Amino acid sequence: MKKFILSVLLLSSFSYATANAKEVTEPEILSEAAILSDSESGAILYEKNADKKMFPASLTKIATAIYAIENGDLNDITTVSKEAAEVDGTRVYLEEGEEVTLKKLVQGMLINSGNDAAWAIAEHLDGSMDRYSENLNAYLKEKVHVEHTHFVNPHGLHDENHYTTAADLAKLTNYALQNETFKEIFGTKELKWWGKSWETTLITHHKMLKGEVPFEGVTGGKTGFVDEAKQTLATSAENESIKLTAIILKADFKRDIYKDTINLLSFGFSHYDSSHLDKTEVFPAEGKTFTTGGKTVAITLPKGSYNESVTSKGRLMIEDHNGKVVQTVQLVEEKRDEVASRQLKSEEKPEKKTIGSYGKIGLMIFLFGVFVLLLRKNLKAKASRRRRM
Repeated sequence: MKKFILSVLLLSSFSYATANAKEVTEPEILSEAAILSDSESGAILYEKNADKKMFPASLTKIATAIYAIENGDLNDITTVSKEAAEVDGTRVYLEEGEEVTLKKLVQGMLINSGNDAAWAIAEHLDGSMDRYSENLNAYLKEKVHVEHTHFVNPHGLHDENHYTTAADLAKLTNYALQNETFKEIFGTKELKWWGKSWETTLITHHKMLKGEVPFEGVTGGKTGFVDEAKQTLATSAENESIKLTAIILKADFKRDIYKDTINLLSFGFSHYDSSHLDKTEVFPAEGKTFTTGGKTVAITLPKGSYNESVTSKGRLMIEDHNGKVVQTVQLVEEKRDEVASRQLKSEEKPEKKTIGSYGKIGLMIFLFGVFVLLLRKNLKAKASRRRRM
């Protein structure tokens, strides 16, 4: 009886410990809007006011950078205009008439947040701010699939018609991080700068990237500030299991954007892993068969237990143990002839050439015969040597 009671107590304590181990406490965020996403799958792991219309300040330059990289020639020489040289705010002190490569302008804009560099980029690509705004917004909708973004300038100085959301900025940053050139510049901590009017070393303003605010795994970032937007911050980070993107908007103080970012990244690293759906995987659901459409698809999985299910319309749902949807993936229905072809291929087995029992016996006899011949030859050789002796 004592053993029975002891067993019950042990089981009860084990169940309680397991339940507590699975509890997920979301981070407390001070900023007005924030989002954390898997940089590769795009899965949203945390959000606060993520679809609220906000002012991005210099996070705008993420859009200007990837637009320039994908639509311009980074080796092009740009001549700085009077308007670019005189733009307000943070600058890399370009001078009117100065000739600079497009790549150098992108570096000066992202690393040192140069508004003059951003203006020069826009003029070089599209000639005027109106034309630039029109083309940039079309590009963001077509390529990045933003839903609530409208930019009227390349740098983020305040304008009531210049706005976005945390969710759109996460999409934008994740899209841009797929480009190796952008990723390299976004993660640059310092860069020697030789300009017409000054020589210096540009140092990133992002305190986590340059190590002033310690956090392991930060790979890139961009800061922003104007009075109306307050403090804004974009950060990329990774460990051996997952790559993350964190966006913070409208914090009152710099310390808050870094505290919020650390809380978001710590939450992501603690509770999620990256994985993928193989292009050969098959998902049956209600008499239908779905696939990834021949593509390898990045997904995000909760650490520990989770559930996967496929709806009749081919939506793969990944849920944590509490039923929270972590990610949905739209699959492609496989046609009947494709199903039949796949099944036929799986049933086809390569013909195996095997040695049957009679074949094995014959092989053994053959080998034994060879052995006897070699043995006789060896004995004859020895006898011959003895006779010569």
